[in-house]
Amino acid sequence: MANIVLYLMAKQNVALSKSDVELSDVASVYCEDETVKAKVEALKIHRFRQDGQPRVVVSILKIIEQITKLCPGITVESIGETDIIIQKASLEHDKPEQKYSLWSYIKIGIVALICFFGSAFTIMAFHNDVGLSDVLSRIYELVMGVESDGYTALEISYSIGLAVGIIVFYNHVGGKRLTSDPTPLEVEMRNYERDVNQAIVEMADRQKLEEDVD
Repeated sequence: MANIVLYLMAKQNVALSKSDVELSDVASVYCEDETVKAKVEALKIHRFRQDGQPRVVVSILKIIEQITKLCPGITVESIGETDIIIQKASLEHDKPEQKYSLWSYIKIGIVALICFFGSAFTIMAFHNDVGLSDVLSRIYELVMGVESDGYTALEISYSIGLAVGIIVFYNHVGGKRLTSDPTPLEVEMRNYERDVNQAIVEMADRQKLEEDVD
């Protein structure tokens, strides 16, 4: 199979419900030779056992080694991730009755209350630290010429503007998105997932190193 080039773009994290993992499940494969492409895509790279770990880290070098054994003489160009995290997904979590159970609503309510009161406390503490009420009262006295009672149009406008600013910043009104741009929370979640995946890969490498030493 000389002069045959196969391009491999591996994903970083994959969750599968089946036990036998094929290469097409975790990576995109391109090759001008359709026969080689089909053969490589059907290559089994891992099998989950009932008593085994539900998550494994597979090196792309191991996959390339298996491909070259399957198709001697082929050239493999990897343009994706260097390590793939494969997780065994449980079908139990996909059931609607478990997704929308009473306990799920209770957890949502608890998280919502924590976020609401936590955010309210943070905003009030910040305003108290910077003395915002005194600043607004002073501005009202300078503009209107009378003393502020703390419930003027200035405080009301600021409160409305604060709420509108939070909505615009988080790019969400209820369950609807204002624009197609990712929200700050989504960006932070992607960064968190990337850090977790990197930590999983490093832990797997360290575990292999410790096993080799032993």
